[in-house]
Amino acid sequence: MIYCCEEHVDLAIDTVVDEYETFPQLTKIKEEKKLSTTCEYCQNNAIYVVANE
Repeated sequence: MIYCCEEHVDLAIDTVVDEYETFPQLTKIKEEKKLSTTCEYCQNNAIYVVANE
């Protein structure tokens, strides 16, 4: 599971596809959790969760 901002969503999708060889699920983070969750590629607020299941 990768938390990412709008800018890094493509990178997160590519990472999940490379690691798990499956199409990832893209889920938008709920408003209350957005404030405390940061992108794994930069320190901006995360908007999406990219996961293999």
